[in-house]
Amino acid sequence: MNSIFCGIEKLSLVDFDGYISCTLFTSGCNYRCPFCHNSPLIEEQPSLKMEEILNYLSVRKKMLDAVVITGGEPTLHKELPSVLKQIKDLGYIIKLDTNGTNPKMLKELIDKKLIDYVAMDIKASSNCYSLVTGVINPFLDNIKESINILKTSNINFEFRTTLVKEFHSLDSINEMKELVSGSKKLYLQKFVLRDTCLNQKLHEVDLETAKCYKSILEEVVEKVTLRGY
Repeated sequence: MNSIFCGIEKLSLVDFDGYISCTLFTSGCNYRCPFCHNSPLIEEQPSLKMEEILNYLSVRKKMLDAVVITGGEPTLHKELPSVLKQIKDLGYIIKLDTNGTNPKMLKELIDKKLIDYVAMDIKASSNCYSLVTGVINPFLDNIKESINILKTSNINFEFRTTLVKEFHSLDSINEMKELVSGSKKLYLQKFVLRDTCLNQKLHEVDLETAKCYKSILEEVVEKVTLRGY
């Protein structure tokens, strides 16, 4: 039977801090972020066989600690809960990467204990979300609902923002405090231009500016970390 996954990284030491993991990629996304490294996954891609994935995970249980579910946007797939249940039954810790646009699915996964950790993107301030995501309607209400779900749940989570010179400024970072205020962990990620990025004219934020943004956000977030700098 075909799965919701179109790709697999069989062994990763960087996708889930502290864990040796296998990363599974879903295709399809409701955003068109110009800086996305996984832009080929925006559209639907051929699926891997679920039986082969489960066989691999079963055989590698002594080598792997966790499975990372990323995309694309995994929560667009209605089959996600049943798929994660199969992986959970093998004894794996599961991390979900999400853009936060499907709070209903996120809550279901948390309530059913199908995920153990969430990494949710906070793309930018509310005013800049449409620009940064490349869509007219960036589902801001859904984003805010997902933020609230994470903040009020017992699940471990992080927010993360990829810093892009063209999209982030002192003003927008100050405005972004509204979204991340009261959270425990926020990662500010260095943008790296790759051939797969939809916009090839974007630039990274330099280290000193990133440190300035970090200082601003530390006013409302318990721990802000620069990632990739």
